[in-house]
Amino acid sequence: MPNKDVRVNSRKYDQSIRRTWKCELIEHNRALIELVGVFSEGVAHTGLGQIKKGTISREYYWLDRWYNIFRFHEPNGGLRNYYCNIAMPPTFENGVLDYIDLDIDVVVWPDFRFDILDREDFEKNALKYGYTDEIREKTEASLDELIRMIDARDFPFSELSAHITQIRNS
Repeated sequence: MPNKDVRVNSRKYDQSIRRTWKCELIEHNRALIELVGVFSEGVAHTGLGQIKKGTISREYYWLDRWYNIFRFHEPNGGLRNYYCNIAMPPTFENGVLDYIDLDIDVVVWPDFRFDILDREDFEKNALKYGYTDEIREKTEASLDELIRMIDARDFPFSELSAHITQIRNS
């Protein structure tokens, strides 16, 4: 049985590590890597508020897309929100998933409202690191694609839609 432990490295454009955490590999096919992790400690986040210790993170990384999507569940299992990172496509090798985070994030709440965060950080780092025109274009195109996915309730947001339907029918 292959090792299912994965280390995730969120990197800045200069390759320095911004954050690192451990997850378990759930699925890996040609286009998508799906991981699950659990917050080992509480985190105070400016856009999300307090994320409790024990929060479950279901993480989706496409090998050909400029974003990744996390689905957060409270420790009791209830859906908390989705968190989307605009990021360069990841690499996955020897149990390590690496990606370059391009700062802009989208938070999607259970009622499908969403907030776009950290545009100022993107602009600041675009100057600091010299983001190319291609990176700027891919970032904006990926943000547009994410918003279309949210509005259309495409995977993985379709799971949120199914969850809401189930609650309404209870």
